[in-house]
Amino acid sequence: MQKKNVCIIYTGGTIGMTKTKNGYAPQDGYLPLLLSQMSELQSLRIPNYTLIELNPLLDSSNIAVNEWNQIASTINQNYENFDGFVVLHGTDTMAYTASALSFMLENLKKPVILTGSQIPFCEVRNDAKDNLITALLIAAEETIPEVCLYFSGKLLRGNRSTKMSADELIAFDSPNYPPLAQAGVRIRINKNNVLKKTSEPFSMQLLTPSPIAVFKIFPGIQFGIFENLVTKELKGIVLEAFGSGNIPNYDHAFLRTLEKAAENNTVIVVCTQCLRGSAQIGDYETSAALQKNGVVSAYDMTVEAAVTKLYYLISKGYSKIEIERMMEENLRGELTI
Repeated sequence: MQKKNVCIIYTGGTIGMTKTKNGYAPQDGYLPLLLSQMSELQSLRIPNYTLIELNPLLDSSNIAVNEWNQIASTINQNYENFDGFVVLHGTDTMAYTASALSFMLENLKKPVILTGSQIPFCEVRNDAKDNLITALLIAAEETIPEVCLYFSGKLLRGNRSTKMSADELIAFDSPNYPPLAQAGVRIRINKNNVLKKTSEPFSMQLLTPSPIAVFKIFPGIQFGIFENLVTKELKGIVLEAFGSGNIPNYDHAFLRTLEKAAENNTVIVVCTQCLRGSAQIGDYETSAALQKNGVVSAYDMTVEAAVTKLYYLISKGYSKIEIERMMEENLRGELTI
């Protein structure tokens, strides 16, 4: 049986960092050297791999729209030459990148697996080796035509994932959708949970770095401070609301903000702050004002998915009405209606 070919795209992040006088930091050429010394990667079970090291290598705290475009473009340029892709990435914003790529890579027919580690390769005890090896094996599996995140034994849909822990090895979870695969003694793919392949041709949509804001609601919040932030330049707002989408209604400042946003054609999307469950605008009186003012529900989308989906729809050039409609539609398995 012919071995599959997988492209590894290294963006930076803990997995390939080395110790410096200022703490862990990525270093050009260091990861390729480490991989060349790994005997496990010489196994016949491991697919052939090619490593592409992006420049500059970044801590994931510094990865945003321009870097998402760079990663997506690298996949697009190499799409026909490989059976799958592994993106090595820092954990802090990995769920954002996984969500963004899931929208940017349209009609994807090959696995794109993001992974990283909480402890770098340079440490004797690390989770880097297992995460990389398993991600490579999954990337060679042609039955997973979507962007995923693999970490500590679980393969998650990329746009359903969120970082849960800063210091545990099980760093990610998918609160509202079951794993696509579990890696124990064997790698077991849950095929019923995986997206189906489309017959449409693969394409890529680059993102425009549009002004988007995320507001988290908290007890005692003074909505008046938001009014000056809602300008004509602001394209979208993601509101992290209480429970099933509830907003305090103890003053009328937020209504003024909603009215101003409507005048400025700003799209407002409501997520729940809860890890599990769904934002259902209108279930309670405290969310009635949102419903009356055209605010749309993210349902059970993560904040990461809601933010990157907004970027994607704005970048497609859709009108405000079209964006509002499509935010509530399931495009890549990111929400359950």
